Amino acid sequence: MNNNEQIKEMVKQKYSEIALQDKETNAISCCGSGGCSTEVYNIMSDEYAHLEGYNPDADLNLGCGLPTEFAKIKKGDTVVDLGSGAGNDCFVARHETGETGKVIGIDFTEAMIEKARTNAEKLSFNNVEFRLGDIEKIPITANVADVVVSNCVMNLVPDKPKAFGEVYRILKPGGHFSISDIVLTGDLPKKIKNAAEMYAGCVASAIRKVDYLQIIKDAGFQNIRLQKEKPIIVPNDILKNYLTDEETAIYNSKPNIIFSITVYGEKQGNCCSSETQCC
Repeated sequence: MNNNEQIKEMVKQKYSEIALQDKETNAISCCGSGGCSTEVYNIMSDEYAHLEGYNPDADLNLGCGLPTEFAKIKKGDTVVDLGSGAGNDCFVARHETGETGKVIGIDFTEAMIEKARTNAEKLSFNNVEFRLGDIEKIPITANVADVVVSNCVMNLVPDKPKAFGEVYRILKPGGHFSISDIVLTGDLPKKIKNAAEMYAGCVASAIRKVDYLQIIKDAGFQNIRLQKEKPIIVPNDILKNYLTDEETAIYNSKPNIIFSITVYGEKQGNCCSSETQCC
């Protein structure tokens, strides 16, 4: 993983494999979303079934939070989901925004886009669309979205400042985002950082929480706050794929450093002249 394009290609290949599996295979596969204890993604996923609009066919258990639950979506809103996968968060968002709103899913994996479109067609949703595109260059014009959501995807983007700059660009003045992602409070062992599978699972690609939040601030967002935070405990049977027994013991002896966060931020609304001080 020595350059951004190689990273993107690796991630695209991994998620294409997952998208092309049928649900039964995916449920038992260590490369998918299911109960296999040596599978990276499953240790991070949250339970969606209680959310209105949830569709099991669209849930590949690849997320690390429930951003749509915290996203403050209103009826009639335009919502953009970055890294939309098979459409899970889009369909939950569609329930919140209703028939008068619009939901746009963005993903750079063709197989995921096809899977999401098939799911939307089955549900007869005419206000949910899926576009093939890169989060570092989102195929949406400026000032379109009321709300942006994303679930364990921004972490996979090599140029995170550029990605959050794009989030700022597509949001309307006064719009906001709710994004779930993986962050660190310490340093991962080098062997985990270099593991392609752990990168695709959002663990090896995680950056320090303080740096992640600073990127958001530097992009221009205001009223930034954590909506949820939970520790991610990597089981020994996963760690031992990358570390020796001694290295695993050393890793486990230290405080947990991997966390899932759901973070919120707002784009400043339209403002009067500085003389009136109405901002």
